Amino acid sequence: MPRFIARRLVATVPLLVLISILAFSLVLLLPGDPALAILGDEVANANDKQAYYALRAEMGLDEPIPIQYLRWAGKMLSGDLGMSIRNQTPIAETIGAKILPTAELALLAAILSLLIALPAGIISALRPNSLADAGATLAALSGVAVPHFFLGVLLIYAFAVGLRILPPSGYVAPWEDLGQNLRLMIMPAFTVGTGLAAILMRQVRSALIEVLQQEYVITARSKGLGERAVVIGHALKNAAIPVITIMGQQVGTLIGGAVVTETIFAIPGMGRLIVDSISYRDFPVVQATVLVLSISVLAANLTTDIIYGYLDPRIRQD
Repeated sequence: MPRFIARRLVATVPLLVLISILAFSLVLLLPGDPALAILGDEVANANDKQAYYALRAEMGLDEPIPIQYLRWAGKMLSGDLGMSIRNQTPIAETIGAKILPTAELALLAAILSLLIALPAGIISALRPNSLADAGATLAALSGVAVPHFFLGVLLIYAFAVGLRILPPSGYVAPWEDLGQNLRLMIMPAFTVGTGLAAILMRQVRSALIEVLQQEYVITARSKGLGERAVVIGHALKNAAIPVITIMGQQVGTLIGGAVVTETIFAIPGMGRLIVDSISYRDFPVVQATVLVLSISVLAANLTTDIIYGYLDPRIRQD
């Protein structure tokens, strides 16, 4: 197992380098000039641009791009994420304050998707081609087809404007008011989690149908074990292996959905931070936020590989 983990860690190094290059390149792709964003656009029309060129030299923007990347990557490795152009505060503190709402949204969405997908997938697998299976399949297709922005607006209109049973937007930390926090987060979590629930439901169904046809399951049934004991005690564990893999692969989808969902529901998380930073041309914050989120996805995938290797010893053999 240690060698298996070491191989996975080594395999992530090239990905980290590629991600850092892409994150740094955002400055080159986004319109605008960081120096002008700090000094103001009126400097561009002034006759004397000494302050502008001095600031570009101070920020290293007058150096070759490879040198700029190496200097930026060195700061990232040392934990120095830089300063925000917008408010001149350390980016690490800004991200630290925004990461909890995004993590909570992703966690609640994952839990909600499992609560929906597991029962629906099990029922569909135990009763294939039945009315329940057809209904679950239709719900799964709907969950994948409906975009986050449309579902979010629809939920606000139904439960906040129409029924008035949930607040439309905002965020309260769970340690301040847990009840209000859950009431504010239930619609965003459902918005993000429905797509994942649909994918997981279909995966649970197909994996469980295949496992239920294996000889050891037939043997367990022939020994007189009840259907619940057969499904939960024997079949579900092996069927969960591909489901865990899908969960790890969908972490990026959860984070991507959070960008849109946090904007709709006014959640002060990482997704909202990216959108606001792009609007204000705060390039260092965009770079650092994209890098942190990308590393989070890589860490989730690595954790998934480790869990997969623990559940299935065959894939960690040397």
